[in-house]
Amino acid sequence: MSNYLLCSPEETEAAGRLAQAAGLSLSCYQRHQFPDEELKLTLPFADGDAPTQLVLYRSLDRPNDKLVELILLAKHLRGCGVKRLLLVAPYLAYMRQDIAFYPGEIVSQTIIGGLLADLFDAVITVDPHLHRIEHLREAIPKGDAIALSGAPRLADLIAEKCQQPLLIGPDAESRQWVELAAARIGCDYGVCSKVRHGDTEVVIALPDVPVSGRQVVLMDDVASSGRTMARAAEQLLAAGAASVDVAVTHALFAGDALATIKQAGVRHIWSTDCIAHDSNAISMAPVLAEALVPMLA
Repeated sequence: MSNYLLCSPEETEAAGRLAQAAGLSLSCYQRHQFPDEELKLTLPFADGDAPTQLVLYRSLDRPNDKLVELILLAKHLRGCGVKRLLLVAPYLAYMRQDIAFYPGEIVSQTIIGGLLADLFDAVITVDPHLHRIEHLREAIPKGDAIALSGAPRLADLIAEKCQQPLLIGPDAESRQWVELAAARIGCDYGVCSKVRHGDTEVVIALPDVPVSGRQVVLMDDVASSGRTMARAAEQLLAAGAASVDVAVTHALFAGDALATIKQAGVRHIWSTDCIAHDSNAISMAPVLAEALVPMLA
């Protein structure tokens, strides 16, 4: 059987774009959840027909069920004779928890990273939320660990949609993506400072850059609660920004996050298809395929 990409039924659109870009055949496994929330998974081939190499596409937003799913899939596929198993996880969960701030706290990054390293020969992801490590391979210690970025493709979209945009990062951690995007399209940028008081309460200080009359784009790797983006947008508009748009790699938008951002006066919200969402404006398939194809035997 030739190389192909395996995905869940809910991710056929994004996975299909990657399969086409990488020249792979696309197949879906079936997923059934019992009333007690246990999973039953069914592959599209019999055990004896499994390929020796397989690419699995699964973005790890809403990660808890999906991680169990990955364990079941990977263990079974290995038993079926798959020798080389590659994971494309455009969003990679549990990477932000990389240190214990209080006694007893569990550091999830190395645990989940180690789990993925044991299950897969390679992991390809996009803009993992890393705080205190420089390379993804520090979290995923075995096999190939490749971290790509959505910032260049978002930057190209911003250049197309806005005239002389001003890119603003909502906090210090966003600097790497904002700087990369600003360098790509040759525009001004700044980075806010943020103090967080819990999961949803944040205080934002704008950078010392002129915003009056500018088309501002708030840019980050992920939007989750939406509070940071909303507070920054409110202050930018109060400071005289002509408009405020939002560009993010990962559109998590938990709970009322999207409504909160829109109520703050944000005009447009653009995201990549790393997580399926109505705001998706950019496909990451070309970037993912460029990294994946050389890894296929």
